Amino acid sequence: MYKISKKSEYFLYKYLTTGSEVDAQKIWMKYIKQYSDSIEIDNYGTVVGIINKKKTFQIVIEAHIYEMSWYVNYITDDGFIYVAGGTDNKIATSKRVNIHTKNCIIDGLFVWPAIKSPNIKNIFIDIGASNKKEVEYLGINVGCMVTYTDNFFIMNNKYFVGSALNNKIGGFIIAEVMRLIKENNVVLPYGLYVINYVKKTKRISIKPNIAIITDVCNDTPMIDKKINGDVKCGLGPVISYSPSIHNNLREKIIDIANKNNLDFQRLVSPICTGTYNGVIYALISIPIRYMHTTVEMANKKDIENCIHLMFETLKSIYSNKNFQYL
Repeated sequence: MYKISKKSEYFLYKYLTTGSEVDAQKIWMKYIKQYSDSIEIDNYGTVVGIINKKKTFQIVIEAHIYEMSWYVNYITDDGFIYVAGGTDNKIATSKRVNIHTKNCIIDGLFVWPAIKSPNIKNIFIDIGASNKKEVEYLGINVGCMVTYTDNFFIMNNKYFVGSALNNKIGGFIIAEVMRLIKENNVVLPYGLYVINYVKKTKRISIKPNIAIITDVCNDTPMIDKKINGDVKCGLGPVISYSPSIHNNLREKIIDIANKNNLDFQRLVSPICTGTYNGVIYALISIPIRYMHTTVEMANKKDIENCIHLMFETLKSIYSNKNFQYL
């Protein structure tokens, strides 16, 4: 049974706490390079680790990286900074932030007039500047990215907590699957493409025979289970059902889970992550709590089971496997 090692946990910590998609991709690329035959990147930072590139039958396992961020939108004459973009402004207030300038990172605080309820029109960033000129002297201009400073930590010895687990946790999973393949000397009869997309942008020109996609799904208290389904952190990765998901591939993954005594859950996903234009694909998700906040929570056991499940699934597929319905 796969267990996350201290070395892998350290990689996850470094990967989750960058606050920048570019820096995170550099860390991810460095980690998978030792387990890849070759690496490919695109102009926007998507990274692909490849094993057996010359094989004509191709399988993709993928994740995407998305960092919660705001952008400097307006600087007042008094030196206060208003932002655009971002996520739910209700979580922003009283948060420390990093403002990413061309040359360095500037500390700041998300604040608002205490006599009013916070909203996007009245929250702003204070960096301790006296006026607009001082802000600009520090290298801050309209368009500078702003990210939260919250750190990754482990809670109750079983939950990973931090921002951007959606979906950096998927990047961690596919990197670990690649590591297991190399370190266990698994000889694959097909080409394996391990892809970490930036912001779900599928610009890499690969049309695989099979794709297994990782993502996250909600286990937030008080959501309507009749509408959103019933999944819980700690009960295993979530295997999705959808009109676009290939039934035969999904059932194979379920069979592998049962044979290896791996807990899993089921979820109907009317709208799924990507389709690869007719390519056979399946979706495996990690349930997380408090999505799109700085305290997203994922259960360590779910992640371990997902890595084990994907590893065993890839070992079981041969290059002439026919998943077609007819």
